[in-house]
This record gives sequence, structure tokens and C-alpha cells, in this order.
Amino acid sequence: MASEPLLASPLPAPPLNTPKSTSTVKVSCIDNGAHIETDIALFMEPPIEGHTRIKCPAFSWLIQHPTHGNILFDLSVRKDWENLVPGTADMIKSAGWDVGVPKDVHTILEEHGVSKSSIKAIIWSHYHFDHTGDPSVFPPETELVVGPGFKDNILPGYPAKKDSPILESDYTGRNLREISFSSSLQIGRFKAFDLFGDGSFFLLDTPGHTIGHMCGLARVTSSSDDEEDTFVLMGGDACHHSAQYRPSPYRPLPASISPSPFPGDNTHIDNTNIARSICPGAFFQDIQRNKRADEPFYLASDKISFDVEKARWTADGLQEFDADENVLVGIAHDAKFLGVVDMFPEDVGGWKEKGWGEKLRWRFLADFEGAVKKE
Repeated sequence: MASEPLLASPLPAPPLNTPKSTSTVKVSCIDNGAHIETDIALFMEPPIEGHTRIKCPAFSWLIQHPTHGNILFDLSVRKDWENLVPGTADMIKSAGWDVGVPKDVHTILEEHGVSKSSIKAIIWSHYHFDHTGDPSVFPPETELVVGPGFKDNILPGYPAKKDSPILESDYTGRNLREISFSSSLQIGRFKAFDLFGDGSFFLLDTPGHTIGHMCGLARVTSSSDDEEDTFVLMGGDACHHSAQYRPSPYRPLPASISPSPFPGDNTHIDNTNIARSICPGAFFQDIQRNKRADEPFYLASDKISFDVEKARWTADGLQEFDADENVLVGIAHDAKFLGVVDMFPEDVGGWKEKGWGEKLRWRFLADFEGAVKKE
């Protein structure tokens, strides 16, 4: 352990300048039980000894607008993933990925009274298999919404284009709408698009991981004081792990973490026999990239990023949203959501009053148990 911890004082959260509105949407996080396990090095660097594999869910989000109806942000992995484009299915098998999907998202929706016909649009954060699901099971009236550059670079789908990452059946017979971030609207550092035109739900231009990658920003509560409105950021794959945007200059590693990510395990705390519920933040300093408490543990890797510099710029942008007490950041593969966040059919609108932000903030540090034990 470092003898002189560099525990920094936080910088003020930068203004996001979210447009004012009294309109809100109801948002639910959908866990279809999907699990994906593979090597971390494919997504993040530098390597941290003892943390070499990532096993994660793949969340989808239901957004319910009072007048515009229901939309989905991402569709997770389809249950019959073996029927993805051959190149993707073969890659999963040959690379030794462990992928399992108990139920499709549409099955879970219908089990709770939300019909496929009620879904007005499906938004893909991007075109990777663990987000695209199977749109073909939805009625042709359901629109498919994609990010900028998608049509020129991805279409046509397989089999017309043998190396396409998507199937022709994903979009055939339905409106394929490509978002253009051409207006002057900007939230945080990202170009934004007001999907319903009332300030309740925005798409954000978050490039780098793929061409046309987008995040979603939903206003889930509104008050007479605009500064108290609360939001949920649906992060897609803007980051693959919380350690890509935490710690940050706005949320540096604290001097003490309570509850400890290693509850009751005093080998992580000191050499006494007293189990503690508070863990020193400095305990993690030596596995930091630069031994700093105000930089994330990981950066996006160039192994899977379309543009690694833009991907890292986007991750820095997530830090700005994470710094805001009124924004809950939810990336698609955050396993730490499980056990804290109420999943569909419940909604996440009361996340702030339930204290989910604080409960989640440093929970990811438990993933470094193997690395820390070696100190």
C-alpha cells in the first residue's frame, strides 16, 4: 500500500445545461438474465492483476411516455443468439465467450402486460449483438432508431452484405430512422436530440465505441425547482465497467468507503482481528494507472473501439454526468445494478430518494478483490 495516499479534493461538478422542462417519462431497467463472460483486455486497459475476466448482464430499458407511448432503449441479447449473423455467432464460439440468455426482452414485457404492439420504437445504442436483440419479432409499425453514420456504414444487413454485423430481418419492412445531431442542442459535452420534443428524453451523440453510438438521457422527476429534476443516463457501451469513469476529478476515491466493498473481511483492512464496515480508499491506490485518486482505473482499449480517442473522450463525458447528484448513470453491463436497482416491472424514478446513487458509487471496487488481496 502506498505510504502517502493521493486522496484528492473534488472539483465542482460541471454544468450539464439540460434544457428546462416539466415533462417526464417513466423508465424501467430490464434484466432478461443475459450473462456475458469474456476477457477484460478486449475492452479495457491497462491490465490489473487479479481482474482479468468480466461477467456481466446486458440491460435493456423501457421508456414510457404519457402521450407518445412506449419505446425501448436497446434489446439486450436475443435468446437464440446462435441465429445471429454467422460471423458474430462464430466469433462468440471460437473466442470462448460464455453467453447465456434465459428470456428475450419481448417475452419479459409480455409477461407483465406490455405487448409488442405497444412499442412505438426501438433505439439501438449501437449495432453490437448484445444490444440489438431481435427486432423482427416486433410489428412492422415499430420504428428502429439508430445513430449517425449507421446507414452508410452498416447497411445492407446480412445476407445481402456478408460481413454486416446485423441481419436484414432486423429492419426489413419497418421504418429505419437515423438520428442527425445537427441542431445546436448540447447537454454536457455531447450533442443532443430531443426525441419527443418536450424535454423528457434526449439521445446523446457519444462516439468512439462504434460508429453512431448513442446514449439516452431521461428526465424521470420534475419539480418547481429545475435544479432538483432527476435523470437517468442509459449509457449503452459508452463504458463497459464503472472503473472506466470512476474515480474522477469530480468524484475522487474517498479517504474511506462505507459500506466496505469487502464487508466483514478484515484481511482487506488491516492486520487486526476486528472486522470493519469502512474501507480506506487508499487501499486501492497501488492498482491505479497513475497511483492517483482522481483518475479512473481503466481506459477504453483499442482492441474493440472504432475510434479509441473518441471512446476515451466519451468516457470523460460520462464523468461529468456522474458528478451530478441528480443523474443516475446506468451503463448496459453494470453488474452492480443487480441487488440495488429495482428491475422491470418496477421503475427507477425514485432512485435518488432511495439512495441508489450512493449505494452504487463504489460498489464496483469489489471486483478488485483479487488484485487488492495480493498487496
